[in-house]
Amino acid sequence: MASPFDGYEVETRMRPSAQAYAFDLEEALSAVVALEARIPHDAFTVQSLGSERLGNGAVIGPGGLVLTIGYLVTEAEEVVLTRNDGRRVQGHVLGVDAVTGFGLVQALEPLGLPSLPLGDSRGLKPGSPVVLAGAGGRAHAAAGRVLARTLFAGYWEYLLENAIFTEPAHPHWSGAALIGAGGELVGVGSLSLQRQSDDGQVTPLNMFVPSELLPPILDDLARGKAAHAPRPWLGVIAQEISGAIVVLGVSAGGPAARAELRAGDVILGLAGAPVASLADFYVKLWSQGPAGATIPLRMQRERDVFDVEIRSVDRATLLKRPHAN
Repeated sequence: MASPFDGYEVETRMRPSAQAYAFDLEEALSAVVALEARIPHDAFTVQSLGSERLGNGAVIGPGGLVLTIGYLVTEAEEVVLTRNDGRRVQGHVLGVDAVTGFGLVQALEPLGLPSLPLGDSRGLKPGSPVVLAGAGGRAHAAAGRVLARTLFAGYWEYLLENAIFTEPAHPHWSGAALIGAGGELVGVGSLSLQRQSDDGQVTPLNMFVPSELLPPILDDLARGKAAHAPRPWLGVIAQEISGAIVVLGVSAGGPAARAELRAGDVILGLAGAPVASLADFYVKLWSQGPAGATIPLRMQRERDVFDVEIRSVDRATLLKRPHAN
């Protein structure tokens, strides 16, 4: 069986040195585990995320509670956690929160690992030193820094107010642990992105979800309860292009697909008000009421401008739920 760590090593020059930190680096890195998830082939998210997903998780509780990024374990019917020494333990998905993007997994056997204390990323500024840690020990960790703290709007109807952007980019960012100067968990890896410098050079970077978003929802997430009221969801995949909100595609079987929106359509307005940005579109969408609300959109398709009303849904109703253990 291939190791889940193989092929994700960080370049030697970018690895952290234990002497550079006031905390026990090896102990902190041992709290990061590899996470493999298997999803049924008829699950709603298979088309976009695949049926075999590989990433990381951070142990945050002595009972084997593991925090990861939610898309890795959404609709998972099997989860396996692998320690840095290669020992494999079955896990169970407790919950996934679409608002923050977090996923919570419970190890079904003792992991025998230390846990990372939850930190607060709000003290991180551009230039703050951090460690980007994937599973596998120091060979899979990078000494990095914070690039920016800013609003992030994701094409999958997701909005994060104070996302953490870091460099260098980690080769295995999904669910990776962002470790602060005191050895605490300050973020969970979500995306690999790119930025372009003034001279046109393109460099990769990562986006992390701030850890302080977890405590207010932890109890609900651990009990498999919805941590937030369901938001209206359309299944629109959109992006800002030259100042316009352009539909790149729609989720099969979702409300936007049933309303026959298609790639290339432009979203001009919502409920009689223009939309200024992707983030503005989401804010206006979610202000229309709970999931199930009818969403009035003004659209443009080539030279034609038209109005359409779309009945939103709670996306969670389309997803397979974890089996009880």
